[in-house]
Amino acid sequence: MKKSLIVIITIAVIILGLAFAVGYYFKNYNHIGADNYYVYIDKDGQKETSKDSTGETFVQYKYTLMGYNKNGDSKELAFTAQKNLRNGAYLKIYYKKDKGVTSYEEVSKNDLPEKASAKLAK
Repeated sequence: MKKSLIVIITIAVIILGLAFAVGYYFKNYNHIGADNYYVYIDKDGQKETSKDSTGETFVQYKYTLMGYNKNGDSKELAFTAQKNLRNGAYLKIYYKKDKGVTSYEEVSKNDLPEKASAKLAK
């Protein structure tokens, strides 16, 4: 009885550990299956003010920038941010053909692929 309880607890711990690892790996499903493009923020976003269904006002900043993938191919990317993004920042954009820009994150210039970096250097 004691041995079977230990085996059951061990199996449960392994299953929970695997579930945690898989969940951590797929923590941002917006990145899965997305193409990566890189952009340079060189201007402020276009400020847009809207109201939600409760009447609360919120502000977004709209950007339309030329992005480059690791092969140096370009694509015009349109996305919004909840704040005005920092001028001089490089972003890694996650783009899906059917959804457009799904996510972005700031990266350092050293993290840019060589061909994208060359295109963004201007």
